[in-house]
Amino acid sequence: MAVLVAVALPLVLAGCQLPTFYGFRGSDRQGHDEFLLYFGTFVAALVVGGITGGLILWSVVRYRRRSHDAPMPRQFQYHIPLEVAYTVIPVVIVLVLFAFTVLVENQVDAVPSDPNLTVDVYAFQWGWQFNYPDGVVVRAETTTDPDPVGPAGLGGPACSPVVWCLGPGLILPAGKTTQIDLRSRDVVHGFFVPEFNFSRYAQPGVLNKFDFTVSKPGVYRAQCTQYCGLYHSLMFFHVVAMPPSKFHAWLSSETKTTTVDAATTASASRQ
Repeated sequence: MAVLVAVALPLVLAGCQLPTFYGFRGSDRQGHDEFLLYFGTFVAALVVGGITGGLILWSVVRYRRRSHDAPMPRQFQYHIPLEVAYTVIPVVIVLVLFAFTVLVENQVDAVPSDPNLTVDVYAFQWGWQFNYPDGVVVRAETTTDPDPVGPAGLGGPACSPVVWCLGPGLILPAGKTTQIDLRSRDVVHGFFVPEFNFSRYAQPGVLNKFDFTVSKPGVYRAQCTQYCGLYHSLMFFHVVAMPPSKFHAWLSSETKTTTVDAATTASASRQ
């Protein structure tokens, strides 16, 4: 039965849009790998739960007691092949899921030796600072400098809804691998991009390295997820994935000013 379901399920789903089970599909390569692991685990749980529930209901209906004088159904407590099957199959399922989990975790945590871009990200109470090559710095304190548009307005993708663009913009080239070197200047913060299925701590005295390969241009909301003080709930930022040509044009234009303040950029983008 389980084999038939496992064979039939891909054929049934091949012609339809796969459900997300209330998760994000992953807007970058690493996040999409995580989504596939989550999707596969959810489907496996549905298959196992469906088979288990079906067997329970079948037993309840088939062997229900019809009268007080009805004999006991035939017992299977010493059916060795059956006992081996329902012991071995769950173990195999757990081992398979464990193997896929390890593979996906290794792919997500692996940092390439030659990324296309490296950005130093600093979290602080209560804002973010992004340091690019050639001295370009994007920095904003959310409490005093809410930025509804930011660098996304400079020839980049549209920001919709606008509330997703609070805080400074982390500008990345779409389709290229960007390494993030994450640090904290004071307390523990959380670097979280929901549509990337990714979260990582920014810790004082600790350097965390990871990379993103955003599949297509867009604006992706992000925020701090570790309680860090009074204005933690306002500590937003957003990731802006631009086509590589527009990203390099933006980076080249900003080298002249050295520092990009989020409020100044937002004002200029509206003009």
